[in-house]
Amino acid sequence: MKEPRSFKIFIVEDDLWYSSMLSYTLSLNPDYQIKKFESSKTFIAALHEKPDVVSLDYSLPDATGEDVLDKINELSPETRVIVISGQEDVKVAINLLKKGAYDYIVKDEDTKDRLWNSIQHLRENADLKKEIEVLKEEVAKKYDFAKTIIGNSIAIKRVFNLMEKAVKNNITVSLTGETGTGKEVAAKCIHYNSDRRNKSFVAINVAAIPKELLESELFGHEKGAFTGAAVRRIGKFEEANKGTLFLDEIGEMDMNMQSKLLRALQERELSRVGSNEIIKFDVRIIVATHKNLLDEVKNGNFREDLYYRLLGLPINLPPLRERENDVLMIAKFYMEQFCKENKIPSKVLTTEAKKKLLNHSFPGNIRELKSVIELATVMAEDTEILPEHLNIVVQNVMENFAIKDATLKEFNVKLIQYYLDLYQCDVLKVAKKLDIGKSTIYRMIQNKELSVSKNVLDETIMN
Repeated sequence: MKEPRSFKIFIVEDDLWYSSMLSYTLSLNPDYQIKKFESSKTFIAALHEKPDVVSLDYSLPDATGEDVLDKINELSPETRVIVISGQEDVKVAINLLKKGAYDYIVKDEDTKDRLWNSIQHLRENADLKKEIEVLKEEVAKKYDFAKTIIGNSIAIKRVFNLMEKAVKNNITVSLTGETGTGKEVAAKCIHYNSDRRNKSFVAINVAAIPKELLESELFGHEKGAFTGAAVRRIGKFEEANKGTLFLDEIGEMDMNMQSKLLRALQERELSRVGSNEIIKFDVRIIVATHKNLLDEVKNGNFREDLYYRLLGLPINLPPLRERENDVLMIAKFYMEQFCKENKIPSKVLTTEAKKKLLNHSFPGNIRELKSVIELATVMAEDTEILPEHLNIVVQNVMENFAIKDATLKEFNVKLIQYYLDLYQCDVLKVAKKLDIGKSTIYRMIQNKELSVSKNVLDETIMN
């Protein structure tokens, strides 16, 4: 069992008898480490020891309690202060509480009991805060991106390099990539390795919220702002203050809400629905989408000014088919994890099973691979996972491109177009995959036999 942490308490009191009485009472708790001071001068000289709590007499011979409180706030802002005064002055008490004093206790027969209870509450809060800090440190270790995002392919190393740049500052990050490539995991890795790691990471899936409710979700609302608003609600921006707000599927946001989001980001302030109160916020923004937002801008579905506001540091998460042997590393990780969680013997992939995994394009990316591996681990009765245990639906290219009474030329066009779409218009990859000359593909693009993005078309014209 873990030993309780020593709780440091300083008693600043010029009345020696009263100081001894308070010290004796508090020392009944063996976890409390007590020190006594008769003047503000000797106390302030020891303030570098960072006590957890100070019991402060308001009327010291060499300073007022207010002056000493100011000095504590300056030199040791984490220290909590309980003021003990011989007179009941409401104005003085209110002023001290406004300045940050935790409690104000009037000297009477109940003082020692009130002081005991007040410090007990502070101790409980301090222990809870410490536990939360430990948990956050554990979460940060969990999201060490070099360990969380498994792989050592060239493609994923490029991602690591960009993520390292992202954690060193508060620039907005835009994550792109196909569904299932791990965009939210990447966002968490950036947050928990940044200087905002001890604050909240708040995620919201824009596509999952009805557009008429999204403003309330992001900015909050006041009681009675609309039908059903029975109580005030804090929005995701306020919830994530000083931390990170992750806006997933940002490309699904409607134009009206885009305008409101843009204004909030420009001004760094918001108003809850149904309120005119201006609320400042300090939030790091990370957005993600599987869409090409620039194409959405060109098609009139996304605001150009918001696009450039959100672009920040763009990080594209590569699909599994571009990550070489990372597929096998990730498969091994999920296999070991599943065996451990379900208390079943460890299993291994046979050579043929590995080949089957490497030959699959995994359109569902990491999510699909995880599902395939977990099912295979269940289906394999021995310690080896065989090809037949891998429930992979291998796409039949011939069926995909079958056109009734199609000519060979029509079939070839269909086939090349399929791989252009699959490899995001990377002509060199398609040429290598199909073992044809890149000039053949460029010629077909120029003849408008193939459909590609504008940047590929420009490159074709240049060639």
